Amino acid sequence: MPSQRTLLPRSAPADTGMSSRAVAALLDRLEERSGECHSIMVVHRGQVVAEGWWAPYSAQRPHLLYSLTKSFTSVAVGLAIADGLLALDDRVVDVLPEHVPADVSEQGGRITVHHLLSMTAGHPGDSLAAAWHLEPDDLVKGFLRLPFAAAEGTRHTYDNATTFLLARMVERVTGRGLPEFLDQRLFEPMGVDHAEWDRVGSGAAFGFHGLHLRTEAVAAFGELLLRGGRRGDRQLVPRAWVELATGWQVDCAPYKDDGSHDADFSCGYGYQFWMSRHGYHGHGAFGQQCVVVPSHDLVVAVTGQGEAQEVLDALWDCLLPGVGHPGSPEDDAALAERLRRLSLSPVAGAPGPQRPVEARLDASAEGSALPGGTRVVVEPRDGGWLIRLGAHLAVDAGHGAWRESSPLGRPVVSAGAWQGRRFVADLYVITTPHRVRLTVDADTGTARATWSTVPLTGPDLDLHLRSPLMTRPDVG
Repeated sequence: MPSQRTLLPRSAPADTGMSSRAVAALLDRLEERSGECHSIMVVHRGQVVAEGWWAPYSAQRPHLLYSLTKSFTSVAVGLAIADGLLALDDRVVDVLPEHVPADVSEQGGRITVHHLLSMTAGHPGDSLAAAWHLEPDDLVKGFLRLPFAAAEGTRHTYDNATTFLLARMVERVTGRGLPEFLDQRLFEPMGVDHAEWDRVGSGAAFGFHGLHLRTEAVAAFGELLLRGGRRGDRQLVPRAWVELATGWQVDCAPYKDDGSHDADFSCGYGYQFWMSRHGYHGHGAFGQQCVVVPSHDLVVAVTGQGEAQEVLDALWDCLLPGVGHPGSPEDDAALAERLRRLSLSPVAGAPGPQRPVEARLDASAEGSALPGGTRVVVEPRDGGWLIRLGAHLAVDAGHGAWRESSPLGRPVVSAGAWQGRRFVADLYVITTPHRVRLTVDADTGTARATWSTVPLTGPDLDLHLRSPLMTRPDVG
């Protein structure tokens, strides 16, 4: 994999006044409670003081950010406003007139950029699936056709479709695709030389989801925000916009409805940023986080497969108390060694039997990654296996070590082992938070392929191995 430029300077924790023991306590907490960690980067006083990736995830690999993408779309809106091309009180119906339904309601006609950014359009819940169902070929029109439950500007409701509309408005007024606009105005000036975007079937970037970035690029974005949009001697994003977007705009209730504790999603909402008990954060599903704490001159970027609130709780409980309390050089060295050795465990078991095994897939489990009846063949190869899934998927798996393959464009990193008469392998779709656990029973000739967490774009493994992922805009 080609090396990429360093975006942020490095320092030992003690040199900036950070306790390496506090970082170690944070790692303990994350590994104990927050699901599966993939990466972490801690930036204090502008210096990276801790960074680590749990193998097979690595520093050079981009990671799907899910809804953390929204915060980048917010910056694109701010840049368009700074250029005089868009304004907070511009109405959707004026910027995108060809998407306006003939029977648009009075409230639909009043929805502005501000309402979209703050998610206060007035729909009763996330409108994405309903809007797509109503207008499969025009999500903007579907959004405007849906009934409203509250007056615009009065109530925050987490709504993915609002950001989709913002992306289309930015594209209309700038004459450029959202990815191209952000490449020119944000990523290239920051030194980010690779940003990958998932797209809807038309080829447009989701806007509310689908951006893949390296962990350091996420941390550098947080550092840019912390410095008021300034990077070195360049003002990349107007300070006034950073203050608007990352400041309180509207009260919000926890966006989950399962009774769980979501303290850092109840502090208010800005323009595609969440207010936190300390500072603010951009958030993506399954625990993708860019956390900015101005009071402590601190930025933390996290990727993984877990619960965001548990990550935030760990930051407040473990990391913040260590700011201003540097440890010894020995503590720093011990932390650096631990960070170098971070790893997820390959499947445990034996390398045999050394003969091919064939099975048919049982798709009865919810969220099966492959359709029922798919032919599965496991063939020994070079101390590992070649796993054939149907007619056109072939994945390499190591024994006690990770192997990489790209059967349809996106990389898969896999390891497996025999556990008695069952072959078990983990297939990491390594630029996402997700993995598939494959089990093959040699006695019954049946196999299962189940997601650790089902991707929000659906369970079809084929879809997630293609680059770019292209699907209809029905992401929850």
